Amino acid sequence: MALNLRQKQTECIARMLNLNQPVNATGTANEEVYKILIYDRFCQNILSPLIHVKDLRKHGVTLYFLIDKDRKPVHDVPAVYFVQANQQNIQRIIADASASLYDSFHLNFSSSIPRALLEDLASGTLNSDSIQRISKVHDQYLEFVTLEENLFSLAQKNCYVQLNDPKAGDREIEEIIERIVSGLFCVLATLGVVPVIRCPRGGPAEMVASALDQKLRDHLLSKNNLFSEGGNFVTSFQRPMLCIFDRNFELSVGIQHDFRYRPLVHDVLGLKLNRLSVQGEKGGMKSYELDSTDPFWVANGWLEFPEVAVEIETQLNKYKKDVDEVNKRTGGDAGAEFDGTDLIGNTKHLMNAVNSLPELTERKQVIDKHTNIATVLLGEIKERSLDSYAKKENDMMVRGGIDRSELMGVLKGKGSKMDKLRFAIMYLISSETINQPEVESVEAALRESEVDTSAFQYVKKIKSLNVSLASANSASRNNIVDWAEKLYGQSISAVTAGVKNLLSSDRQLALTRTVEALVEGKPNPEIDSYLVFDPRAPKSSSGSSHLKGPFKEAIVFMIGGGNYMEYGSLQELAKRQQPVKHVIYGTTEILTGVEFVEQLASLGQKMGLGNPGSPSTH
Repeated sequence: MALNLRQKQTECIARMLNLNQPVNATGTANEEVYKILIYDRFCQNILSPLIHVKDLRKHGVTLYFLIDKDRKPVHDVPAVYFVQANQQNIQRIIADASASLYDSFHLNFSSSIPRALLEDLASGTLNSDSIQRISKVHDQYLEFVTLEENLFSLAQKNCYVQLNDPKAGDREIEEIIERIVSGLFCVLATLGVVPVIRCPRGGPAEMVASALDQKLRDHLLSKNNLFSEGGNFVTSFQRPMLCIFDRNFELSVGIQHDFRYRPLVHDVLGLKLNRLSVQGEKGGMKSYELDSTDPFWVANGWLEFPEVAVEIETQLNKYKKDVDEVNKRTGGDAGAEFDGTDLIGNTKHLMNAVNSLPELTERKQVIDKHTNIATVLLGEIKERSLDSYAKKENDMMVRGGIDRSELMGVLKGKGSKMDKLRFAIMYLISSETINQPEVESVEAALRESEVDTSAFQYVKKIKSLNVSLASANSASRNNIVDWAEKLYGQSISAVTAGVKNLLSSDRQLALTRTVEALVEGKPNPEIDSYLVFDPRAPKSSSGSSHLKGPFKEAIVFMIGGGNYMEYGSLQELAKRQQPVKHVIYGTTEILTGVEFVEQLASLGQKMGLGNPGSPSTH
């Protein structure tokens, strides 16, 4: 049973568009029943990577609107609402019903609607005498964005800052944890599985894991629960494992430059919801979609950029050869662009040529798209020396440092302010100890380039705590930990994770190494202290050995922001395993290096560090 999150979520949405009736064999709703779709911004982002606007017609949707726009009444047509359960949306639904905008309202909330809001909805529609228009109210448990079969995001912004903010109170932290748990519960409900949960001790990962365990236990007690899989004693090999981590587990991955195609497109060109806009060849912006329907993206997304350029060239030459072949057979000119007009000659060849025309045209569009994207990327790479940043950061992580002259050369060389800041932070993370004079000269170089150093100062503070923690004896160590936790919220887990997670000889990411050990389930000192939660087992037995694997399927969740680099590393791990494993990667939000460093800077500023008076770091 492969866990295909994208397919499962798309099926749930098709059913919702079919007024929550089972869909027909083609997987589409009944298109003879015309309907109107109303959504909010968040639910628009859920729909966007899964269903194209042109496909809505197949589901009988003739009109679609954002909930906060002014709309005119449309009679004799049911309205399907797909919105988050919040006060603002409830008030808008009550207003729409009392204004008789539509004959019947099918309300679908992206997660479970709290009782208080349901009561507000009931009393509001009763008071305006419009309750008869509300046909159905459904909790859909779809509050997450699936970007690929094995990639999802809860689209919860700024979690890293909120969880590590020294001024955050217990109640605020609990609310964020609750939101994350609710999002993960939606993912598990959509997949229909109750996993075995593993996580490191302490920090947000343990808080989320234990709250999710409790939520699943409470839910499994109800008769009509969402998880229909068989009896209590399903072996671990048939159940997936959910591994929960916190961004502080491996800070460097959120910051460093990567030279592979997918991470580059995301980091440099700002891929969002599988779409991006780049400068077209003839001027003007061109918008592209990059998802599983693009064969080139699927096949070459994890190659280093120079290999991608070679692959584009190869595909173009193959395309030209195939066009020449068709032209030859049909009596056309060799080398002519294939436009379907010059088709004279024998009928059989003509038929073959006509049949191959759509496929050739499609191939040409894909080649043109990636040529355009690669050209824009190449411009950025040359201008900012991104290849050099990626290589030097990787070397730093492997060697545990960098030559001083090389370090200063990079900081005074090419690259945007943000590139230099990211490089400086990578230098800090990779060094085992803090060399004070060297760090001061790095700060001076950053200030010279007018870079806001708040993020650098924040990481330096955490790093210096790590050093004092390592050298302190046990009595004073406890004092440091207490003091640090008061001052830095959760960040102390970044400190105690220490250098071990940052330096491995083959530069396999610490996250990937840990997930591999957890999936295999063999005794391993790195993970022996990890907690185990099994929502299906009685609380007392939750440490039992059958829960430790091996597992065929894993869901890896990163609190505080994930990225394509981590996603790629986990997919490589899944393919490398014998037999091949299945790994889904999810995160609170997908961040570029720039966006993550901005969150670090925000924490630095909250603690009064750095020089926030400097111009923007972009």
